[in-house]
Amino acid sequence: MSSSDPTVQPVPASVVERVDAADVTLSNPKWAVISLGSNLGNRLETLQGAVDALEDTPGLRVKAVSPVYETEPWGVEPGAQATYFNAVVLIKTTLPPSSLLERGHAIEEAFERVRDERWGPRTLDVDIVTYQDVISDDPVLTLPHPRAHERAFVLVPWHDVDPGAEVPGLGAVSRLLAEVGREGVQARADLELRLPE
Repeated sequence: MSSSDPTVQPVPASVVERVDAADVTLSNPKWAVISLGSNLGNRLETLQGAVDALEDTPGLRVKAVSPVYETEPWGVEPGAQATYFNAVVLIKTTLPPSSLLERGHAIEEAFERVRDERWGPRTLDVDIVTYQDVISDDPVLTLPHPRAHERAFVLVPWHDVDPGAEVPGLGAVSRLLAEVGREGVQARADLELRLPE
């Protein structure tokens, strides 16, 4: 997934990665990028619960977890909501995109996600950012995520876990991040998500 370009910045020490033999349990797995966010309740505990729930999904292995970032809510007035904790997870999965979407929604519901307000506060947001190199304008699941390339809270942690990543059809995450900038995205070095055992 990562570039061998020597100019690429090293992955931060807080990035948690798994390299093991368990991949043999997945037949022809695909890479996917999942964005997590929470601004209600115990935000760190919720994000960790989402990582654990993804790992508990048959046909899915969590391969890397980004550092945690604290970010301002998107699409609302400053101070109108609590700040978010955000992270990005790299996975390998044999689930098709539609099943991965269903699993994401089920995990959100397990954490009592309510969908009554656009850009409203939420206990948990689980978004599929990319699925392999798939480009699809299906309104149920648009791939890549239609707004991820313009959101620093996705691009910053994604760049941490995969500095050479590309958004299918849109180019390098590093270039997109340079265009968007890092404003409003604060590293929380005091917090860390762990890979499930």
